[in-house]
Amino acid sequence: MVMETEPFVSIITLNYNQPQVTKEFLESTKKLEYGNYEILVCDMASMTDPATVFQAADYHNTRILHSKTNLGFAGGNNWGMRQAKGDYIFIVNNDTEVTPDLITRLLAPFTKDPYIGVTCPKIKYYSNPHIIQYAGFTPMNVYTGRTSTIGDHQEDLGQYDKSKPTFGAHGCAMMVKKEVIEKVGMFPETFFLYYEEWDWSMRIRKAGYTIWYTADATIYHKESMSVGKQNPMKVYYHTRNRILFMRRNGNLFQRLVFYLFFIFFTVPKAIFKYLLKGQFEHLQLFLKAVWWNLRSPSTSPI
Repeated sequence: MVMETEPFVSIITLNYNQPQVTKEFLESTKKLEYGNYEILVCDMASMTDPATVFQAADYHNTRILHSKTNLGFAGGNNWGMRQAKGDYIFIVNNDTEVTPDLITRLLAPFTKDPYIGVTCPKIKYYSNPHIIQYAGFTPMNVYTGRTSTIGDHQEDLGQYDKSKPTFGAHGCAMMVKKEVIEKVGMFPETFFLYYEEWDWSMRIRKAGYTIWYTADATIYHKESMSVGKQNPMKVYYHTRNRILFMRRNGNLFQRLVFYLFFIFFTVPKAIFKYLLKGQFEHLQLFLKAVWWNLRSPSTSPI
């Protein structure tokens, strides 16, 4: 039963050639105790219409939205947010399964602190539900463009059961207050895939909002099902967007140190590694990612 005081939540998830995975996600939403929500399944020009695998009518207040092109993670979620009606937007990967009290627990911190703009749950590995994937982020290293995920691959023994501010939101699962989107904007679409949540997190925090790790909220992640761990395109976007992130967010000195670090350490290391392993496509895409940054602007319309 929906209480009149419950805020309306828009759950946005992307589907790209994974209708069965998306169906499994939707099946998990049937367990949600929270009732005042809509689900927008944003299909990114999949080869197979997801409606051949599942029907929106089988799930609570669900719509399937069809994009004519693949807009990527950033653009696809932005496209969904523009059509969302919620007071809060829950951006969540389709390769996850939710827990019954997830929405309720992610909403709770907003009522206690008006400066909280985003909440993220504890993320655990679906294949090994006792192992943590995310319990917050460490600060981004402004000289290397790298960060660490707190708790990753650690057994959950209660060591991260305290909710607290964190430096970045995880793109796998984040609840965003609509006010934040109105003031800060959406994902920067120039990233397409990877690092966009870090660029967005930086802007959100600069605007005075807190990103909150919500320790008592849990979601299970099947991890890297859309791109795949060994897919060379992952090398391309990680490399391209790491450089792009630093171009957009580092000051002059930080960028200078990063460029020196990247040229004299990262590039030689990558070339040696990919040649040694015979991963010539990976090497080609790594160099292509560097070249993209040499000829492309760092600005974005979003």
